[in-house]
Amino acid sequence: MSTERTSTVVAIDGPAGSGKSSVARAVARELGFQFLDTGAAYRALTWLILERGGDTDDEATVVGSLEALASLELTVDAAGQRVAIEGHDVTEAIRTERISGAVSGVARTIAAREAVNIRFRDVIAEARPGIVAEGRDITTVVAPDADVRVLLTADEAVRIRRRFGDVGGDEDQVGARLAARDASDSQVVDFLHAADGVTVVDSTDLTFDETVDAIVRLATEEHHD
Repeated sequence: MSTERTSTVVAIDGPAGSGKSSVARAVARELGFQFLDTGAAYRALTWLILERGGDTDDEATVVGSLEALASLELTVDAAGQRVAIEGHDVTEAIRTERISGAVSGVARTIAAREAVNIRFRDVIAEARPGIVAEGRDITTVVAPDADVRVLLTADEAVRIRRRFGDVGGDEDQVGARLAARDASDSQVVDFLHAADGVTVVDSTDLTFDETVDAIVRLATEEHHD
């Protein structure tokens, strides 16, 4: 396979609203590592399909958009992330509820997952001195040989409350969308049960900082082994 890796890879998976992105970004900052939000790639493709007037539930439309991955720019930096596709900076645009409501159509398309996973592995392989990568199936499919693999979870009620705090709006609608995301994505990938060698971090009763510290500790212990 590839030559021996010299950088440290921390992979964080978990259900919607578990705080993967914000926790992973903070862990990367603490460790001085780069940061990869894999969901940004799916969201960028979703944005492009919607801009073109397409439907993310139509598999042929999703597959037809994959050539745009060649133009996908993911600035991998713990200090902040820039996402662009076909020359459009979509960093802010992909965080809207409109995108959140449509992204699962892209994420459950097997051809799309395979295409973006190739891209993610390239980013991870080139990262120095290390990288924190977060997203669905990152611990099992994208980076199964990561030095530290974490399944970050929390009770559904807590995840809904946190997501509601992020996006506002109607809490029942936010909860319904979060549950729908989990149900849709779980048809493609099992993110609710930790695979062998994956450490579960349940943040239900942890503060944000405590959650970050728990994962940083796992990474530093691994580094010193």
